Amino acid sequence: MNFQTQIPTAAVLGPALAAFAVIAAVRRRGDAPGWRGGPLALRVLAAVYAAAVSSLTLFPLWIYGGDYRNAAPWISQIQPIPLLMADVTMIPNVIMFVPLGFLLPLLSPGLTRGRTTALCALASLAIEITQLLQYIALGNGRSVDVNDLVANTLGGLLGYAVLRAARRTTAARAVLDRLSAAHGGA
Repeated sequence: MNFQTQIPTAAVLGPALAAFAVIAAVRRRGDAPGWRGGPLALRVLAAVYAAAVSSLTLFPLWIYGGDYRNAAPWISQIQPIPLLMADVTMIPNVIMFVPLGFLLPLLSPGLTRGRTTALCALASLAIEITQLLQYIALGNGRSVDVNDLVANTLGGLLGYAVLRAARRTTAARAVLDRLSAAHGGA
């Protein structure tokens, strides 16, 4: 049987964001630490960012069957050699992960540059593995590229550097401290 169907982005991410909103409201109402003021705003920003990245990298979910299913072996969807095919298309991946490198230390104060970069690399790896699993299970045309992993990790490192630079100015440091979990009662 030949078929192709799409699960729209909003059908998955809409309920996920609604569930987050309910959890945030309950925690705020219960006066849970870190769920008021700046830290709450930071958590909402992080949730919207996560939804945006998921929307760009994993959705919409296309499901193919029969003759419509991509027949190429799954191993052919992996580009394992870094920078072999590097070009300007890596720039959006760098940009996409700059906010993550910026947000992680605010959400979890005390994260070092190395740990922030490692978490960004793990998040990128999770995306690439999910894309591969989507290809295997759903037959869609997503490819897995080590260059995405390199670019995303670089973006996270740049985001961390931007945060460190911003913290050097008094005005920005005051705003960031109000947002940060360390200073907001998390």
